[in-house]
Amino acid sequence: MEFKSNKGIFLQIATTICNQILEGKLKPTERVPSVRDLAVELEVNRNTVMRTYSHLQDEQIFENKRGIGFFVSANAVEQIREKEKKEFFQQELPYLLKKIELLQLNSTDLNQLISEIKKND
Repeated sequence: MEFKSNKGIFLQIATTICNQILEGKLKPTERVPSVRDLAVELEVNRNTVMRTYSHLQDEQIFENKRGIGFFVSANAVEQIREKEKKEFFQQELPYLLKKIELLQLNSTDLNQLISEIKKND
């Protein structure tokens, strides 16, 4: 993990965890690493990881079971997808649409680009 973004470290960690959930590396109802373990693994302060976990709990992506630890909530995938869609539509899509307009791309151009991207995956 590289911490060079203008985004706070705890949010970068939260994004990484959410991506792991969407990729199936962390599954709903599964226990996540302890705050201490993740802090050691990422070489960050435990308070930073605790802030990440609290943020994910506030977003209803994590559940805290006192004395046991943090778990991925049963509906975490849906929560993350809804949040990501909302952010995409509000922040990224307007920029993308403006760029398409400026470059005067048409549906043929876009379909060709999409096909090329899919080939490379």
